[in-house]
Amino acid sequence: MSELKITASPVQGDVSVTILHLEGKFDRMTSNQVLDRARQAYEDGARHLLLDLSGVEMLTSSGLIAIQSIFKLFTPKSDRELMHNAKEQYKSPYVKLVCPDPKIYYVLNIAGFLQNLLIYNNLQEAINSFSS
Repeated sequence: MSELKITASPVQGDVSVTILHLEGKFDRMTSNQVLDRARQAYEDGARHLLLDLSGVEMLTSSGLIAIQSIFKLFTPKSDRELMHNAKEQYKSPYVKLVCPDPKIYYVLNIAGFLQNLLIYNNLQEAINSFSS
């Protein structure tokens, strides 16, 4: 059975950011847990989310679908419409990723997620990017 530990930590600064720290397998068995935690953060008023992937051992298509759903949840519809009509790549100011290991980065890349999501290699840089 897959296990995924999820811990949430809010960060107050110029912009309030919720960080979801993930440890374990992000797959069919655990993707709904991540999505539920992101939805709960959104319902609690969070509008900026950072997914800490440093502890993710495996990312499957179900995990990718959950990330896409989180992107849609946190990105206003007007921004998503602009994204489809933009001549330049749209990078979400609402959802960002941090510290995926190389194999997870590779999966995100071949799935096309790097087109719209910023990925950072340092947690503090990722947090700071929300207020830039």
